[in-house]
Amino acid sequence: MKLLQFIAAAALQSVNGSGTKGSAVSEELVLSARADTAKVLGMTESRAEGLGSAEVEERLEKFGPNEVGKVKRSSLVLRFLSTTKNPLVILLAVLGAISYFTGDLRGTIVIVLMILLGVVLRFVQEEKADDAAEKLTSMISTTATVIREGEKREIPLKDIVPGDIVHLSAGDMVPADVRMLQAKDLFLNQAALTGESLPIEKTALSASGDIKNPFDFPCVCFMGSNVESGTGIAVVVQTGSRTFFGSIASSLSGRRQLTGFDKGVNKFTWLMIGFMAVMVPLVFLFNGLSKGNWIEAFLFALAIAVGLTPEMLPMIVTVNLSKGALAMAKKKVIVKRLNSIQNFGAMDVLCTDKTGTITQGRVVLERYLDIEGDPDEKILRFAYLNSFFQTGLKNLLDVAILNHASLETQFVSPRGFKKVDEIPFDFVRKRMSVVVEEGDQHLIICKGAAEEILSIARTVEVSGEISPLSDTKQDRISALVRSFNADGFRVIALGYRAVANGDLKSVYSVADEKDLTLLGFLAFLDPPKPSAREAIEALHGHSVAVKILTGDNELVSASICRQVGLDVGNILLGSNVEGMTDEELAEAADGAEIFAKLSPHHKERIIRALQSRGHVVGFMGDGINDAPALKAADVGISVDSAVDIAKESSDIILLENSLLVLEEGVLEGRKVFGNITKYIKMAASSNFGNMF
Repeated sequence: MKLLQFIAAAALQSVNGSGTKGSAVSEELVLSARADTAKVLGMTESRAEGLGSAEVEERLEKFGPNEVGKVKRSSLVLRFLSTTKNPLVILLAVLGAISYFTGDLRGTIVIVLMILLGVVLRFVQEEKADDAAEKLTSMISTTATVIREGEKREIPLKDIVPGDIVHLSAGDMVPADVRMLQAKDLFLNQAALTGESLPIEKTALSASGDIKNPFDFPCVCFMGSNVESGTGIAVVVQTGSRTFFGSIASSLSGRRQLTGFDKGVNKFTWLMIGFMAVMVPLVFLFNGLSKGNWIEAFLFALAIAVGLTPEMLPMIVTVNLSKGALAMAKKKVIVKRLNSIQNFGAMDVLCTDKTGTITQGRVVLERYLDIEGDPDEKILRFAYLNSFFQTGLKNLLDVAILNHASLETQFVSPRGFKKVDEIPFDFVRKRMSVVVEEGDQHLIICKGAAEEILSIARTVEVSGEISPLSDTKQDRISALVRSFNADGFRVIALGYRAVANGDLKSVYSVADEKDLTLLGFLAFLDPPKPSAREAIEALHGHSVAVKILTGDNELVSASICRQVGLDVGNILLGSNVEGMTDEELAEAADGAEIFAKLSPHHKERIIRALQSRGHVVGFMGDGINDAPALKAADVGISVDSAVDIAKESSDIILLENSLLVLEEGVLEGRKVFGNITKYIKMAASSNFGNMF
């Protein structure tokens, strides 16, 4: 009963408009995040020793298996018939029937061929798009560790139920939407869901009321994220399609809404129907009254209806789109959905994810500076030695250091450094050290969070000169770190201590991390692609506005946008989007160029808000979190390096790492649009004139 009351309370909160209004994150999860751990166990009718077998069976029966992307699809025949629900298809079918009954067999064959061509093409394209949700299932691990009846058990993922107590450790995939009960140095990678490139720390602390974005909750982990390091124990709040991950799968399974191109064709069809509604009755009446032969007048009026319609329109459209697709293929652009070429040309707003599309999608060591802000090769050399010799988990920052400028032959082998010992990283000290032998001395090289290195440093080195770490220098260092953070850089500090010959030893401990000499700082960033700035300028030149929609924080986003030439004056956050109605969001989205800290649902809402203002919207993304927006946009664009679900949800895939093909795609789309428009104007005006 408590579990049902919990769900009812969450539903009431949703109706009242509090919490995460309109979000794909469940209200039950939000309620559990704001409650303390003891209350959460009561809400989910669980306990520390886990559920019993009878409870598990009951909940499996009530909530179903923990599976996503299992939306039931209609039969192949029904899906094929549904593609015929189109005004142009229905109009052509009616006119084809009229042609047949009036003895015009040649006209009937032409019209039937046009209908079959359009329907079959659309059916094949929609079948490919609907496979996207099914690919989500393969991205989830098949087993998880749970505590049931006081014992740890490894069970199939589908058997997890709300209230289960799960154990998380390094390398595990989070099996459901869970609320942490205990956590020790737990860091999660949720880049696929949010776009944030660095791991996020999770604790058991309740979320405060001022946190609006569920991805900022310190105690909530989402299905689809994975554990980078540490351990934790959590209670399952939501499973299957009720999870955030499952809501993405469900949104991809539904039928795609009409794009700008589809609406344009439908509008033209209704225009033709309007002409017929006026001309056919008039012709019938005038002819009947003037000649007195009402049967002949009726047949003549039907012939007028057939003659008004440009029956070659589907063929002309298909030929033009196919020609455009071939032209784009030569430029390494794959067109999955032909209609998207025209939408590409009609697009006046391009929304794009940041990580992996505008940026290179990898953390790069951008700068290595002393406390004066000047480059220093010694910092780079010592950082390389630290990352090279450590044996613990090499994170993204270590990889960036090791990949910088192929330093191994330059700094390690020729100099004959030898590793002596290592002091591993932990999340209390937030630093790690290696000890290397150089000649007759040992060097303790320590890197970590700036404030932690400063706390154990006593001197600083600038241009080879060592001086005391005074209060004035500390203030200068703090200002330097703040300026880097404001520009979106991830900053770590690096210091060292030379151990004299008389104090050498083979084993070192945390106590030896003292009296360091601060060398300087390493600044990391996911840099923009070389072609990003030029491509954005070209799109602006063709009257296409560019907006950044990202799950990353506003500081990093603003820094990248400045580098590619976008205005950073007005930044809209996910927490702002949560509190807006659709009308308010539409007005705000028109005036903003950067949207940060967004969930996938936010991105989809922004796309639809812009469409409601009459814009033809394109979206470019490469992650799981981009899939709903890719489907909602008039034209979805992805890259070859994107995850499968993003590529399946997109209409166009770029095979090369240059954004300049976007401009070429817009021009090609406008060329196709122009050709189709010329035919419609020529055929419609000619037919109308002749029939009149």
